[in-house]
Amino acid sequence: MKIVILSIAIVLVCVLLLGVRVLFVKGGKFPDGHIGHSGEMRRRGIRCAHDSDGD
Repeated sequence: MKIVILSIAIVLVCVLLLGVRVLFVKGGKFPDGHIGHSGEMRRRGIRCAHDSDGD
């Protein structure tokens, strides 16, 4: 039972740490991890499979 409680506590701490920016910064939001929205990926010619034009 101690392991279950410890696991839940660790997960809660991780979720809180991941959401610090969203929770405590005015206008904060999670970073956009989509390939199609990354300028560096576009510069390198890497595209999202959903954005392909049938090549």
